[in-house]
Amino acid sequence: MGVVDEQLRVGLVGAGPWAKLVHAPGLADHPGTRLTSVWARRPEAAAELAESYGATAAADPDELLAGVDAVAFAVPPEVQAEIAIKAAGLGKHVILEKPIASTVDDAIRLADAVSDAGVASLVVLTRRFAPETEEQLEQLRQTGGWIGGTARWLTGALLDGPFSNSPWRHERGPIDDIGPHAFDILDAALGTITEVISAHRSAAGLWQVALAHEGGATSTATLTMNVPLVPPVVEVSVFGEHGYRQLVDRGTGAQQCYTNLLDDFVAMVDSGTTTHRCDVRRGLHLQRIIDEARRKAGV
Repeated sequence: MGVVDEQLRVGLVGAGPWAKLVHAPGLADHPGTRLTSVWARRPEAAAELAESYGATAAADPDELLAGVDAVAFAVPPEVQAEIAIKAAGLGKHVILEKPIASTVDDAIRLADAVSDAGVASLVVLTRRFAPETEEQLEQLRQTGGWIGGTARWLTGALLDGPFSNSPWRHERGPIDDIGPHAFDILDAALGTITEVISAHRSAAGLWQVALAHEGGATSTATLTMNVPLVPPVVEVSVFGEHGYRQLVDRGTGAQQCYTNLLDDFVAMVDSGTTTHRCDVRRGLHLQRIIDEARRKAGV
């Protein structure tokens, strides 16, 4: 792990809506990071975003990687994986979007590259960086006795709004985009997911997934991005010998969650820590669940 500036010099790969809404302002405003460079497949978008924050627009990923300590990604998974593998190989710390790759094989390559390089990694599992989520998950772990759970993630993100024109989201659907969030929280609440019992995708793009957990619990996840709901419905609940509990969202927004993520990321780099509840290995675990769900659904 190389020596870094007092502030981490961070390059941003991507200049789409999520990069503009969360990554760029978060990196620019955090006291431990400095947004220094932006690269995107659309040069004009990269230049516009970089100018807004006093950063430079890189001509290509190699130019970006040459001048930073860390890289944050806001691009489709197949684009992210290849650049992130190269970044890790160069000793750059990485902030990854989910899913971390488009295939399990690429996710393994990425996880191995991060491990071999000894760099810090975090996956933007947004709700896991909301204090209320971790507080409630810890309470569930301490109480124990949960035999089942359910997650409902119902949005209209593919119908309207900033992400409705995202080709990869239309192609891959909710199992890749919102699935990692649902699976991650169910896994954290009920125990490690060990098997996708069944999975089905309807013609309307509605996913129903049944999961088995270490210790014997089972859960279900209902996922769609094609229902006109404002605000979206996001519910996670568990039940067992102590009754029924629903995880409550107390309003910590995506930008604050990202700031909390950066707090952890900067602390990891500063201390030389490479493990975290939301590191690249977590991303690999979720990638395997997505892959198994796709195979069970026959898609």
